[in-house]
Amino acid sequence: MQRPASLATLLGFRRPALPASLSRSLSCAQDVLRRTPLYDFHLAHGGRMVAFAGWSLPVQYRDSHVDSHLHTRRHCSLFDVSHMLQTKIFGCDRVKLMESLVVGDIAELKPNQDKVRELQSRGSDVSLEVVDNALLALQGPAAAQVLQAGVAEDLKKLPFMTSAVMEVFGVSGCRVTRCGYTGEDGVEISVPVAGAVHVAMALLQNPEVKLAGLAARDSLRLEAGLCLYGNDIDEHTTPVEGSLSWTLGKRRRVTMDFPGATVIVPQLKGKVERRRVGLMCEGAPMRAHSLILCTEGTVIGTVTSGCPSPCLKKNVAMGYVPSKYSRPGTQLLVEVRRKQQMAIVSKMPFVPTNYYALK
Repeated sequence: MQRPASLATLLGFRRPALPASLSRSLSCAQDVLRRTPLYDFHLAHGGRMVAFAGWSLPVQYRDSHVDSHLHTRRHCSLFDVSHMLQTKIFGCDRVKLMESLVVGDIAELKPNQDKVRELQSRGSDVSLEVVDNALLALQGPAAAQVLQAGVAEDLKKLPFMTSAVMEVFGVSGCRVTRCGYTGEDGVEISVPVAGAVHVAMALLQNPEVKLAGLAARDSLRLEAGLCLYGNDIDEHTTPVEGSLSWTLGKRRRVTMDFPGATVIVPQLKGKVERRRVGLMCEGAPMRAHSLILCTEGTVIGTVTSGCPSPCLKKNVAMGYVPSKYSRPGTQLLVEVRRKQQMAIVSKMPFVPTNYYALK
């Protein structure tokens, strides 16, 4: 059997760190790669399978990466994101668990909007269940119209970042969430495994829908200014450094009871050394690990993600620079293929987002 190509090689991704034992087994036997419930479906539709974070996933189909990208922006595309972990958290202390992990105000959320053992050992009432469902992402301006044909609920009443359980094209027990990773309107549909292929096939019956893979997903999220964990943010990045201060709940800024509060709250007042910024340039594409320099030629940072933008027909990237260089319009240099070229600090998202809100 032909080994899947590495997505890190194809797109310049840095893989998330794996335990040494797992890394060794993956390097010795590609059969260790996990498959989503739609693996055979991808092969039947011309999916080019690659290795990504321990999974065999389609990087693209018969259409080119750019064609898939532009089709998503103009119509809608179907992505298999079943490799993403889905969980349910139960118990009276479920909010306590989540607020011990994140900086957001979980207590204020409405319905449908190793730490477990630690809380249980303290007598907390909490348990976690891994949901063994497929996960389909339908993304693009036509997504809601396409899905509406297969559900009884009025999707106009489902705004961005809310969800509901419903029957989808005859498959019961599906959770539809208005969200995505492209900057477009769209949904992610958690589907029981037995019905995953049926739902995918039903969606593809609409001429507005085409399949898209990891390559388009990466360029779409980059145009939207969205981070890839392990590249643009990791466990050493604070929300302020990552230009993600909007994730900090107002109540929790006052109570300072979230992880890293003693470091993060002072940063909110301007005391942060580096920030994630958008970069735009012409010439050769900026890629992860490219050096960022000030105009005097001193290295000041590193690119974390970069690619040519199919919509803008320019090269876009994001990376980290000292705060004094983070103002939009600042001229910098980026080293690409041992040559320095001009780059401009740009606002993100690079392309306007189209998230759906109630009117």
